[in-house]
This record gives sequence, C-alpha cells and structure tokens, in this order.
Amino acid sequence: MFGRGTVWSVLRRGKEAFGIPKLRGTTTSFSSSTQPPPFKFLTPPVATYYIHAFRSHLIPKGHHVRVPHMRNFSKMMATGAQHKEEGLKLLVSGGSHAQKVVGIWLFGSAAWVFSMVVLGGLTRLTRSGLSMTDWKFTGTLPPLSDEEWLQEFDKYKQSPEYQRVNRGMKIEEFKFIYWMEYAHRMWGRALGVMFALPYSYFLHKRYITLRLGVRLSALFALGAGQGLIGWWMVKSGLEEPPSEYSQPRVSPYRLAAHLTSAFAIYCGLFWTALSVVMPEPPAESLTWVRGAAKVRILALPISVLVGLTAVSGAFVAGNDAGHAFNTFPKMGDTWIPEDIFEMKPLIRNFFENTSTVQLDHRILATATLISMGILWWSTRKLDIHPAVKSVIGGTVGMAVLQVTLGISTLLSYVPVSLGTAHQAGALTLLTFMLLLNHTVRRPSLSLLKSLPQVVKSH
Repeated sequence: MFGRGTVWSVLRRGKEAFGIPKLRGTTTSFSSSTQPPPFKFLTPPVATYYIHAFRSHLIPKGHHVRVPHMRNFSKMMATGAQHKEEGLKLLVSGGSHAQKVVGIWLFGSAAWVFSMVVLGGLTRLTRSGLSMTDWKFTGTLPPLSDEEWLQEFDKYKQSPEYQRVNRGMKIEEFKFIYWMEYAHRMWGRALGVMFALPYSYFLHKRYITLRLGVRLSALFALGAGQGLIGWWMVKSGLEEPPSEYSQPRVSPYRLAAHLTSAFAIYCGLFWTALSVVMPEPPAESLTWVRGAAKVRILALPISVLVGLTAVSGAFVAGNDAGHAFNTFPKMGDTWIPEDIFEMKPLIRNFFENTSTVQLDHRILATATLISMGILWWSTRKLDIHPAVKSVIGGTVGMAVLQVTLGISTLLSYVPVSLGTAHQAGALTLLTFMLLLNHTVRRPSLSLLKSLPQVVKSH
C-alpha cells in the first residue's frame, strides 16, 4: 500500500533532483550535473534510482558515451570504478553487471527471509510448531505412507500439547499442523542453499570484496544458527509445563531470540543490498546534506524504538498475551492492571507476566506512533532531498497501518489472518526505517567536496 507508492515517488523525484536528461541524440557528454540513462533491473524501482547516484561518481568527467551501445557503456562503468574517487568504497567489484546481479541476489535473499518470518507467524498462530517432535540439521523426507504417518502421530501423542490441548485429534488434523511445521523448516533450508550457491559463484568471479565477504559470511553463519535456535525454542514446548493447569508452549525467551535473530538477518541483508546498489546517499547540495543530518538525529533513536517494539511483540506472542485484555484503549476495566508487578524478582514481570508484557507492548507501540508524528512534523518544512521526504511519508503511513493492525488483532482475539499481517507489518515498518536511515547517511568526503551550496536549477 505505502511501499510501492513511496518507491515510485522516490524514483520519479530522484530523477528530477539529479537532473537526469531525456536523451535524444546519439552521443552525450556526462558532467557533474547530468547522469546517464538508468538501468531498470531491480524491483522495487527505488534500486534503479540508487544506481543513478552510483554512476554519477564512477564516470570521470570528459568521457563520452554512445547511448545505443550499452556494452560500451558497461565497459565505461567498469573503467570508472577502477578510478573511483577518494572516500568511495564499493562493496562489489566487476562493474555494473556485477553490481546488478549481486544486488538482485541480496534483495531476493532478504525477501526470502521476509517470507520465512511470515510463514513462522502462520506456524505459530495455527499452533503447528510442536507437531514435529524431533529435528535433524539436514532435514528428512516427510511421511510417505499411512504407516509412517501413524508413527509420527504416535510420537506427537506423547507430547504435552496433545495430552493437554489436542487430545482426541484426528490424523487428518495432525497432518495439517505437521505440514505447516515441515514447510517452515524446509523453506529455511532452501534459503540456505539459495544463498550459498550464488555466494560461491560470486566469490569465484571475484565480485565480492573482502569487506562484503566478511559481512555475508557472518550473515550466513547466523542463518545456519537460526535452525538450531528454532529447535532450541521448539524443544522447550515439548517439556512438561510447570503447573497442571498450564498449557504447553515454547519459552517466550527462546521465541524472542528466534524472532529477533530472523529480524537481524533480514536487516543485515536488506541494508547490505542497499549499500551495493547505492554506495552514496542521494545528495545534490550541501543544504540537502545538512537537512539529512537533522533527519538522521531523529531517525536513529526511532529505529531503536521500532526494534524494541518488535521484540516486545515477540514476548507478547510467547506468553499468549494477545488473548488477554482484548479491549482498547483500556486493559479490561482499568488503564493499568493491578498485577503487573506480582512476580518476584521484579524483572520477571517484563518478560513473563501477561499483563505487564501486553502493557509494555502498548506503551512502546504508542511511543513509536507519537515519535513518527514528531518526525513528520519536524521535517515537513525542512530543506531535504525529495526522496527523503517520500520515505518519511511512507514510514509514517506504515506506522499508522501497523498500529491499526495491532489494535484490530487484539480486539478480534488474534485471528490467524490479522496476527500474521501484524507480524509482517512489524518487519515492513522496520524496512522503511532501514531505507530512511540508509538514505540520510553521511556522504563520502569526495562527494561532499563536489557538491554546491544550494541545489542547481535544471
């Protein structure tokens, strides 16, 4: 809703701001005030806009490029990259083609992780996560015969969840929750293969610089460890609950660790992909750079607040706190429940007490929305790049949508559809914050030296 409109606005305004001409002749000389025609190779198209900024720092002054011959243009790009200006450190070597394919791969990997988070939410909300009672790192084939299905069902019957919650479940019902968990596990393993094979190829082609290689290796290791964290989480739900009146569920601490790790992997991939396609932030004047610096002062702490709200949501899910106090704005008949500090030691209440956990999430979500309003109000008259204004507008709109989804989910007693959308919305809002912080980051020294004081009219 907000993402595609904002991205198109960034692309359109970015072209105008950077002075990208409508080329009609056969030969064009590119100077500091004009840019070559764009390559439209990524979706969303904001990545194409990023390439305009990238190219403006790679093609030396005085070079002439014949527009119809794109192969010669690519060679010129590679030559410019070899003579990059002081302060511009590229993550990918090999010219524009390498930048294109690595960017597509990284954005695709980030999208895959996003889908993993959504599928994980579906698995949790359909109470499918405890259907598989064992785990192997490489995975196994699913049951292929009636006998194998009965064997898996017998294993599940020994679990506390079946004994206390699903006693009397039919095998057809078991198959549904089994397939949900199996799909979630195998989708994660497929992601590992999809990441590792292109990574090996790009290393062989020498597209990956040392700095990028270290970063991607760390992300790959974290992804591999995510499977272990997931099983560590599931194992806690296969243990007997502390009370005979308690329902079996995974540890909220382990669920929060699993979800936070997934968010960290996604953020690392998305930020790295942005850095590959846009080594420099959009900037055309020192005035706009100073404006971006003012936005950055607000964007950084708000990003931390968005992240904390997402983590608190994981504890809401881990404690099934969404099924309590299904009223808003009050929690039942009061604003603050009386039992928010009943656990000892006091710190346990913030992670295990249903009342406190939900109250924390409400406060953090409200603070996030207010902070977004302050960000918009403080920057509405600020002299900043049009792309930054577009991202701010999209971020505020997404924050409003996410809060609306959260309230609707609570009032509806957490249906699967709304609960999944709310979890996806949290990651979407975090995506907007990443895009905003990446867009307002400080340019390199070489770019700052080349910028005029004010924007030149085109």
